[in-house]
Amino acid sequence: MALPPILAERLRLPVIASPLFIISNPDLVIAQCKAGIVGSFPSLNARPISQLDEWLARITEELADWDRKNPDQLSAPFAVNQIVHKTNDRLEQDVELAVKYKVPLTITSLGAREDVNAAIHSYGGLVMHDVINDRFARKAVEKGADGLIPVAAGAGGHAGHLSPFVLIQELREWFDGPIALSGAIANGAAILGAQAMGADLAYIGSAFIATQEANAQQGYKDMIVASRGDDIVYSNLFTGVHGNYLRPSIEAAGLDPDNLPVADPSKMNFGSGGNTKAKAWKDIWGCGQGIGAVKEIPTAGELVARLSAEYEAAKASLAAKTALTSGKVLMAAE
Repeated sequence: MALPPILAERLRLPVIASPLFIISNPDLVIAQCKAGIVGSFPSLNARPISQLDEWLARITEELADWDRKNPDQLSAPFAVNQIVHKTNDRLEQDVELAVKYKVPLTITSLGAREDVNAAIHSYGGLVMHDVINDRFARKAVEKGADGLIPVAAGAGGHAGHLSPFVLIQELREWFDGPIALSGAIANGAAILGAQAMGADLAYIGSAFIATQEANAQQGYKDMIVASRGDDIVYSNLFTGVHGNYLRPSIEAAGLDPDNLPVADPSKMNFGSGGNTKAKAWKDIWGCGQGIGAVKEIPTAGELVARLSAEYEAAKASLAAKTALTSGKVLMAAE
């Protein structure tokens, strides 16, 4: 199945920037969209709800103004992440605002609801649902999701434990809609690798934490630049849901990253990490395993330019290797 026109025609790089709790803000989203990738933010980043109205108005107006002034380089669509979980008492109001501003893409997480999908579809919006396994993916599609975001092992924040090879393989056995793969993608070659596996798009988050527009503490950004894959710890202690976090931030909170207890999943607390005194996202910093590719703190536009150059280089390298292999096969046949 081909990508919907809004994604196929408006992206300069096949990437969705994932919504980052606390960190994603209008400055970052607008910069991402102008650079040619989907920019996104969690609706709950805007507090109180009146601020969500202001953010959506600003993003919509600034991107429309950009498009008027740059008809040959139109902005990519933006997305809003809705937490579809019983603990989110703002969901209905947030969805109403998404309908008001006709948010192009909605990313749903931690549950799937037919009424939410129907509301987004009412004005022609798209819904992509993030999942950690095949079972959840089937439920999401049954309830009306247009696309899937398989969150594989190594992804930042809340993440699954399955290899991306396994997830894509199982989903593509029955689903031919849009798929954006999440999990340790932080350079252009990894974007191409995601497509080679069967995904349409790459879903990238952690690399954007270490950008100038991101609403993250400087220490958080510096820690990402200084860290590598071995510095990531997988635990459900901080929110009740398993996720990946930076080891140095866990140590700074006075905890032993190698001996973390298992939390009670029934006591999920996505905003404050109620299973410990240290608060998830504020004190314990989420991050994916791909951060070894992050060497500096650029603007979002500079990061997208770097990813794009790497992506094109990877495609050229693959084409050259394919041509070389084909030549050897022909010679052998002769």
